[in-house]
Amino acid sequence: MERKTAAGHLAALITILVWGTTFISTKLLLVDFKPVEILFFRFVMGYVALILACPRILRLKERRQELTFALAGLCGVCMYYLLENIALTYTLASNVGVIISVAPFFTAMLTHLFMRGEERLRPNFFAGFAAAMAGICLISFNGANGFTLSPVGDLLALAAALIWACYSVLTRRISGFGYGTIQATRRIFFYGLLFMAPTLFLFDFNPDLTRFSNPVYLFNILFLGFGASALCFVTWNTAVRVLGAVKTSIYIYMVPVITVVTSVIVLGETVTPASALGILLTLTGLLLSESKFEWKKRSAQNGLAE
Repeated sequence: MERKTAAGHLAALITILVWGTTFISTKLLLVDFKPVEILFFRFVMGYVALILACPRILRLKERRQELTFALAGLCGVCMYYLLENIALTYTLASNVGVIISVAPFFTAMLTHLFMRGEERLRPNFFAGFAAAMAGICLISFNGANGFTLSPVGDLLALAAALIWACYSVLTRRISGFGYGTIQATRRIFFYGLLFMAPTLFLFDFNPDLTRFSNPVYLFNILFLGFGASALCFVTWNTAVRVLGAVKTSIYIYMVPVITVVTSVIVLGETVTPASALGILLTLTGLLLSESKFEWKKRSAQNGLAE
């Protein structure tokens, strides 16, 4: 059991290490690509990669399970990324970064409401959430003029965080169906692309593939398609299967930290004292939230000892 749990934490960590660096690839591609084009191309590539990795057709045991896969595709592949990208056009990136980090809290609340069999929430989760959010605010608003309200963009970012929480709960439910992770993820991608297709016309989608003749664009879309999409959604869904939706979602706190470290290594940016403190607080929050400290049990034991 301990080895399986360690594998789940490793899967979540690998996912976040990759997702925390995708901003560089996205930033480079945004020179000639619209956000929806990047999104569509990366998930098409991810879907093809998953077919090649496991071409076996997934046959569902019950028809009603199809709805769960469809909702997961709608939430995790289509709506989350579209809401996040649209939010960025209305509000500051720092605002979006902080608001999206509320996703673990939403995940915990939805899990508590709809999945009774999951591990109950303890005070250390909320203490860790407070510490991590304080750290993420320090990282995101470092050098900025603070949090500037942009109602439309901020609400869209909040909606994106809630949608990701829904996706986490749905994938937890899917993990209980007993299917292979690659096959299940592939089916989620299929529905995500299906729901995404109508939006392509709304955002003036350009299907021109000659743009990928540029090696920089080609490398970065391959990274997003095969790494950030195909690989990472499989590792994330694996972590959800092993650890549960709440414990896995807590790793989202690490994204701003990975982003800062990547900026230093790749872009040559410097780490300010505020960023360093933010990183320390965020890591403390992660460790607190993931700890197995059982407050009530410890209190009872102390009472018996007295």
